[in-house]
Amino acid sequence: MELVVDKINKSFGDNHVLRDISFSVRSGATYGLIGRNGSGKTTTIRVIMGLFPADSGSVAIDGEPPGRSGARLGYLPEERGLYPKCVIADQMAYIGQLRGMAASAARRRSVELLERLDAGEYYKKKLNTLSKGNQQKIQLAAALIDDPEIVILDEPFSGLDPVNARILKELVTELARGGRMVIFSSHQMSHVEEFCDEICMIDKGQVVLAGNLKAIKRSYPRNRMLISPEDGAEGALRGALAQPEAGALLASAEDTPRGTLATLRDERDRGRLLALITQSGAGLDAFSVVEPTLEEIFVEKAGEADEAV
Repeated sequence: MELVVDKINKSFGDNHVLRDISFSVRSGATYGLIGRNGSGKTTTIRVIMGLFPADSGSVAIDGEPPGRSGARLGYLPEERGLYPKCVIADQMAYIGQLRGMAASAARRRSVELLERLDAGEYYKKKLNTLSKGNQQKIQLAAALIDDPEIVILDEPFSGLDPVNARILKELVTELARGGRMVIFSSHQMSHVEEFCDEICMIDKGQVVLAGNLKAIKRSYPRNRMLISPEDGAEGALRGALAQPEAGALLASAEDTPRGTLATLRDERDRGRLLALITQSGAGLDAFSVVEPTLEEIFVEKAGEADEAV
């Protein structure tokens, strides 16, 4: 299954929110839509879902408009929409029936999902008795109730502690490995970087970068090296890097908590630098290329990211 977003534009009055947004996603992929708050991510999702019509451009699933494709879409909105005073079991069954499931099947599926999310104990509780993080897990279960083929998650980590964030990441990975298409929208770069295969970076309603995340990172110069000495070898490493031969290769070198961050004048000299260190007798735990983080790439392409990044 393939979702193709082709040059969609959307305005609200004089505010041109989306400008020729284009990207495509295939089943089995985890795709990250990233950008500041207000960049156009949520509007893009709402156009895909058919909640807003595009002013121009198109959205197609296997060549058909989403409403005629027959594909099941699960949507976790940034602004939560479950009923706070209703029993979770009842509203999960209700949502399942709205999506064409029998009530009994919806209840069985609800139990499975809540157990998977480590939230089975809340099945017969009211939503407003739960913490924000656990409410988020219930909302996610509701989005997955009818086993959708396309799962769209808008800021899914909001309110989750590290343990629950890990549960969510594991579930998203399982969905992708099971052939589901997962579209993940966030301004929190670290979460996107951890498990998204492809990204689309949106700034001020326009795509500023898109493609395979690993390939994007490898397109940057590979001249930054993290050099971590063995315990007790710190002095020997400093001595090796102070040699004139090493100085001729290095543009800079600075100590960090993880080791020495060395920047080569020419990335092709990685082997020469390693040989100099080895010949000096300095034992190493690591000698590796430091790729730019997604946050660093974002700052380069779109300026400073949100303070929440």
